[in-house]
Amino acid sequence: EVRLVESGGGSVQAGGSLRLSCTASGLTFDLSEIGWYRQAPGKECELVSTIRNDGYIYYTDAVKERFTVALDKAKSVMYLVMTNLEFGDTAMYYCARSSWGNGGDCPHRLGEWGQGTQVTVSS
Repeated sequence: EVRLVESGGGSVQAGGSLRLSCTASGLTFDLSEIGWYRQAPGKECELVSTIRNDGYIYYTDAVKERFTVALDKAKSVMYLVMTNLEFGDTAMYYCARSSWGNGGDCPHRLGEWGQGTQVTVSS
């Protein structure tokens, strides 16, 4: 059974940093197929970052130059390092193996999803 567990969320002031971790187990696919998504209250699910099969790394425009995704395949962990956090980054963050693109309610989209970790940025 595939299991994805996020950790590292919290409350920070604008300009602060956090590192999210996604620990995977029971994978039947490559760790790089997992992406980071987020959903703020009242908003649709948004793909934040993922790594394409050819190695291309995607970041949504709002987080470019501030967020960095990284893999540790030996530990089966995917990281999202978030710097210079902004109020607009406040959301529940999920790691998941799901489709590219935005829309819907994150944990109810097709695919494998973690339980999420909350990031709250105060201005």
